[in-house]
Amino acid sequence: MTEPIRPLVRPSRLAPGARVAVVAPSGPVPEERLEAGLDVLRGWDLDPVVAPHVLDRHGEFGYLAGADADRAADLQSAWCDPAVDAVLCARGGYGAQRMVDLLDWEAMRAAGPKVFVGFSDITVLHQAFAARMGLVTLHGPAAAGVDFVKNVRAQEHLKATLFEPETVRVIPSDGTAMVPGRARGVTLGGCLSMLTSDLGTPHARAGARGGLLLIEDVGEQPYRIDRMLTQLLRTRWLDGVAGIGLGSWAGCGPYDAVRAVLVDRLGGLGVPVVEEFGFGHCEGALTMPFGVRAELDADAGELALEEPALR
Repeated sequence: MTEPIRPLVRPSRLAPGARVAVVAPSGPVPEERLEAGLDVLRGWDLDPVVAPHVLDRHGEFGYLAGADADRAADLQSAWCDPAVDAVLCARGGYGAQRMVDLLDWEAMRAAGPKVFVGFSDITVLHQAFAARMGLVTLHGPAAAGVDFVKNVRAQEHLKATLFEPETVRVIPSDGTAMVPGRARGVTLGGCLSMLTSDLGTPHARAGARGGLLLIEDVGEQPYRIDRMLTQLLRTRWLDGVAGIGLGSWAGCGPYDAVRAVLVDRLGGLGVPVVEEFGFGHCEGALTMPFGVRAELDADAGELALEEPALR
């Protein structure tokens, strides 16, 4: 039996003038969107610096932002730089799995806690930061993502989380209780397909026991969502999960069909389940902290953090 998930170390909040490094651990980054994202960050009185290989493209595999070793070096160098207060991912895509094993986790632990933000493929790194560093991370907009560049709600919720985290301790959903009830636990999760592909690796969570699981995905048909949830059930990874919050399912087919799968696969766990939290691959995506104690109230349709995501 896996040990219950425990709350993780919270990094310090940001202050005006903080230096933030932008890295690209996964897919290639459009330069114009990167520049727009940097303008947003500068507008928050932050000092963004771009890692050397952010705009690279892999010579053979165009879906990667440069060579695995270079993407890993960018992340590690940024993390170990004492002048950097936060590391923001430029985008998701694919590629974090190829570089996560190249990171020197001992050196990164020695550098101390700082803020880490990203979503989608970056789920692999959220898992690794939790398992290898015991650190709270933020599942939030990508610095060069369309949503971050163009959507005020996404920008403002991330900004509040970074600078004034006590103001966003209650995160509402736009949906209803799929399964009613209340549950307390420690938040974890991310992109469903990344969680399932990460099973059995050295950097993955051993299970969700005692956790409030927050999951979403994009472009996965209902049968694929069924397959992934079934895999989590068959491996007993979901044993002891306290509650589940569901984010966006963009491009996954008619929502009624997706919802039917979610009800079928998750409804029998006997824990509260809330749908349509606005995080993940959706417009105006909210920032969700992983590694903090919270209460999920399915009837009220909200997640209440017991303490701010950042110190």
